[in-house]
Amino acid sequence: MADMIHWPFCLLTPQQVQANVVAFTRSGGKSLGGIEPVTRTDLGYWAIDYSGVVMQNKQRDQWNSWQAVRQKLGGRSGLVIVRVPSSLSAPYASGHFEASGSVPYDDDSDFDDDTEFEQSAISVVTDGTTPIGATTIRLRIINASANLAGVRFSFNHALYETGPAISIDGDVWTVPISPTVRELIPAGSDLEFDRPTCLCHLAEDRGMDVTQDAITKGTRPNVSFIEATDYWNQLALGLL
Repeated sequence: MADMIHWPFCLLTPQQVQANVVAFTRSGGKSLGGIEPVTRTDLGYWAIDYSGVVMQNKQRDQWNSWQAVRQKLGGRSGLVIVRVPSSLSAPYASGHFEASGSVPYDDDSDFDDDTEFEQSAISVVTDGTTPIGATTIRLRIINASANLAGVRFSFNHALYETGPAISIDGDVWTVPISPTVRELIPAGSDLEFDRPTCLCHLAEDRGMDVTQDAITKGTRPNVSFIEATDYWNQLALGLL
């Protein structure tokens, strides 16, 4: 397993988040009428921007965390698991935001440290096996709204976005997804809709440069990530 680090989202919280699929397209050249036909050749990769990460001079834990993450990543070579807030489009059964809850196991037991199991508000599983490279997926609703078009989820930190429904059969939705499936998703797999994540690299080697400001007593750096497609390629080739 490759060495990865989680971005401490609750400590280093961005004011704005952009998460977009960058599609690969190919141009056929302009026609006599000036129209340029463009063909989509690949379902792309994720580009994620954290803007205005709040860091106050008096919050030493924020500075410690920022510098520790920067050291660990070592520029673009490191792997970071980035959270992508998706509550505005998440398929909550109630139709509005629902917080995850803590519940004991079926036998009413807790973890050894007396904490309980965290229960996601949204429960959707795969219906059938989804192979690497797939551009569609079958999703079975366990506890979610009856609309799985235009939502985001992750599996093993591979992030996906669904398109308009291809077919709906009871509680099973067949939908297109972008990007292509990074890793085989077994039948019945639980998918992460509440807090989806994406495995990334820094977009730039100096992407975590930060300024200390003695006047405003804080700073709000920006940091950009790109999906670690090289990791998924090596995993598919059996090199990891």
